[in-house]
Amino acid sequence: MILLRRLLGDVLRRQRQRQGRTLREVSSSARVSLGYLSEVERGQKEASSELLSSICDALDVRMSELMREVSDELALAELAESAASETVPAPMRRTVLNPISVTSVTGVPEERVTIKAPAEAVDVVAA
Repeated sequence: MILLRRLLGDVLRRQRQRQGRTLREVSSSARVSLGYLSEVERGQKEASSELLSSICDALDVRMSELMREVSDELALAELAESAASETVPAPMRRTVLNPISVTSVTGVPEERVTIKAPAEAVDVVAA
């Protein structure tokens, strides 16, 4: 099962680490306890929109950018989950003779992921 709070926490952590900042620095700037921010980053707590706004301000990241990255991660996770269960969501359903194998989904360093299907390669491009 895909947990949105875990994806959100992963994206927040990556944003913070890209900036070379510590949990303590961001929690102080966002005016949230270090422990709570840590739990949000680990996907153990659901962050309210007010808290997300404070964290985004502290990270100098637009909430829309954060949510876009979370949305991209969610789309990839859904594709991986579909491939793992050998089912395709209804809008993408078509006859497939062999199961789809996903070559790379999590921890993707590039902007493009190739999903190999039996007869063709489908590119999923992150926005």
